[in-house]
Amino acid sequence: MTTAERPSILLIEDDAALGPLISELLEQDFSVRLAVNGRDGLHLGLTQSWDAMVIDRGLPVMDGISLIEALRAKGIATPILILTALGATDEKVRGLDAGANDYMSKPFDAMELAARLRALTRTYELPPRTLGIGDWELDAGARAVRSVYGDVVTLTPKEAGLLETLASEPERVFTREDLINALFNPTDQPGVIDTYVHHLRRKISKTAIRTVHGLGYQIGNPHD
Repeated sequence: MTTAERPSILLIEDDAALGPLISELLEQDFSVRLAVNGRDGLHLGLTQSWDAMVIDRGLPVMDGISLIEALRAKGIATPILILTALGATDEKVRGLDAGANDYMSKPFDAMELAARLRALTRTYELPPRTLGIGDWELDAGARAVRSVYGDVVTLTPKEAGLLETLASEPERVFTREDLINALFNPTDQPGVIDTYVHHLRRKISKTAIRTVHGLGYQIGNPHD
């Protein structure tokens, strides 16, 4: 989520001295949020929008490679720069193959790090993803639904993801398990889908999502 002046950066770094220092070095050009372990980084990466992420390799709870793979598996396309002491070529290849866009070794030059992040946030653009929901329109990239009257409803990342999944295959009935596997942690209970469906119906229309009894959910039409 870009602020009016500075792109937003999620920095995931467990070193108690280095994390705040990197944040301070980048603050002139970026709005930085610091997470100190892989679990918190994954939560922030999945639930909030960022212009870029800077991820350390040797993180507690979940290492950097696993974190990147988990983000990419959930469809998070945010540019990622790995910043780590592991600078061997095979380590760089492993990080880039896991889904990172760039790789810097520690110790690093702060000016170069800022320049690389400016390049990532300047050149990367999400392709437009517009889907119809009846006569309404979902802009998945902007996480917004536009009604036939021009009203705009803003969605959370999970709400937008759920609606996009349903709208991408309008003839399909998705089971709760289908939606859990596509959008959530496999250990989550199926009831979490019902909760998000309830939220979307309140925000958009009771008929935006159809319940197919005994099976699951299907995209509907807000005007029905």
